[in-house]
Amino acid sequence: MTVTTSTMTDLRDSVATFLDFFAGPIWARNGQPGMANFAVGNPQEMPLPAYVDALRSHLEPQSPDWFAYKISEPRSQATVARGLTARTGLDWDPADVAMTNGGFAALAVAFRTILEPGDEVIFLSPPWWFYELLIRAAGGVPVRVRLAPPRFDLDSAAISAAMTPRTRAVLLNSPHNPSGRVYPPADVQRLTSALRAGAARIGHRVFLVSDEPYNRILFDGRQFHSPAEFYPDAIISYSYGKQLLAPGMRIGYLTVPPTMEDRPAFREQVLVAQLATGFSFPNALLQHAIEDLEGLSIASPRSSAAEIAWSGPCAGWATTPRCRRARSTCWRAARSTTTSRFLSCWPRNTS
Repeated sequence: MTVTTSTMTDLRDSVATFLDFFAGPIWARNGQPGMANFAVGNPQEMPLPAYVDALRSHLEPQSPDWFAYKISEPRSQATVARGLTARTGLDWDPADVAMTNGGFAALAVAFRTILEPGDEVIFLSPPWWFYELLIRAAGGVPVRVRLAPPRFDLDSAAISAAMTPRTRAVLLNSPHNPSGRVYPPADVQRLTSALRAGAARIGHRVFLVSDEPYNRILFDGRQFHSPAEFYPDAIISYSYGKQLLAPGMRIGYLTVPPTMEDRPAFREQVLVAQLATGFSFPNALLQHAIEDLEGLSIASPRSSAAEIAWSGPCAGWATTPRCRRARSTCWRAARSTTTSRFLSCWPRNTS
């Protein structure tokens, strides 16, 4: 006899389209000759040679505890902190970096850290598939704010209007999946001003969870600025899976800026959340290799949208006019450089 709780029903409903897709006729073609699967951002080409070399060079044990249990290793934390300092201009403290097994886990840990049952998290739509699932799994209530196509501008007024005394966090994804929008500093600062005003109005701090897995895959000379540069109560989640196009090798991090207050207490809460979510730390090999991996990327500084579309996960970024053009290029590339007759692409999650 199968017992289904109301909690599991709610969680299942939040990812129903995702589950139905994998049970449907499009996914049934996966693995067939001539099928190029762009549904979940998996690679279509062989891994970066430098990535393979990095893993190989750190595979040989150098001590008895080389493959022992690892939490957030100091060398990993220091590597991430150096990169964040260089990109944001803030003096990042390595102790504030929590290494996770991917960005997925970083978000799960973030929500488990900051949410109490019934707390609300505002997220932007169209969203990544699993935001609602992760919010609900941590006891939170997802609150959707829709972005207007075709530009999907960041609507700070709508976000402010959605804030209530139960609002605990706003979830921002930039570069935005699926639209591809990279929100400029002026837009982000308008949002942070709205959050400060909202927090003052409702009488408690409001976190800005900044999901940034694409922040180093930028098209046509665009620049990315993290909300952490402008807002002390920012929480960054990051995944190396996009940068390296190796999503099955799970490593990422959760971190907060040096401007956040009470950081030592926050670090301890994050550690407890990592344990409570099933030991959400990267494996030993990936942490040993992180210094070599940090500087690698599938995107060169001169990459264009069309070039990225074929070498990276183009299917998720197919909404704006530029990205539609890139996806068309991707289709032509698939037809001309492989024997592909079909492309398996992800359905939109805009409900």
